[in-house]
Amino acid sequence: LKSNPSSNEEKEAQTQLTKSDELQRLHSQALSAYQQEDYEAAISLLDEILAVCVWDAELRELRAECYIKEGEPSKAISDLKAAAKLKNDNTEAFYKISRIYYQLGDHELSLSEVRECLKLDQDHKQCFSLYKQVKKLNKQIESAEELIREGRYEDAISKYETVMKTEPEVPVYSTRAKERICHCLSKNQQATEAIKLCTEVLQLEPTNVNALKDRAEAYLLEDMYEE
Repeated sequence: LKSNPSSNEEKEAQTQLTKSDELQRLHSQALSAYQQEDYEAAISLLDEILAVCVWDAELRELRAECYIKEGEPSKAISDLKAAAKLKNDNTEAFYKISRIYYQLGDHELSLSEVRECLKLDQDHKQCFSLYKQVKKLNKQIESAEELIREGRYEDAISKYETVMKTEPEVPVYSTRAKERICHCLSKNQQATEAIKLCTEVLQLEPTNVNALKDRAEAYLLEDMYEE
């Protein structure tokens, strides 16, 4: 304005200044809400700021943290992916995305994201440690599925038992392993064991279609037609 005063521009400049003051105020409130663990309020405030400051990686990372605390992992992933693009060498974002996918049971996507982190920094301790874990688990699951395709059900069962030992902390992997072991037992004509294990899976996930189908096959082997 000093270099080129005009009434139109002055109005525009005043509007933008007012808006920037308002955004700073919202930013302070958002940080305060986050520190007080009121994540819902923080998200709502960050939504307002990010509608204007679309390219702010830090704000997206903060909102992702809030989404994680609120149990909305897919929204967190979306913000972290944006942050990974907006900020150079953002190993932290790739690490967090990989961890979320891992917790959700998507080991393949987890592996590809942690590899992106290691491309940027091969000495990143957290990423390397996660990479080793996911790679090991991924390999065991792939190998178990290959054994199932070959009809080697006993070997596949043993491999899925190893999967449960490799990752005892994240429940989704144990449930998936049990579901696949039930499938193997059913295919292997071990009906009683299959029914028991599929029932265990269905107590955790009543709408698990695979477990329902495999248990149905096992019931057929036992001539339990009503069931």
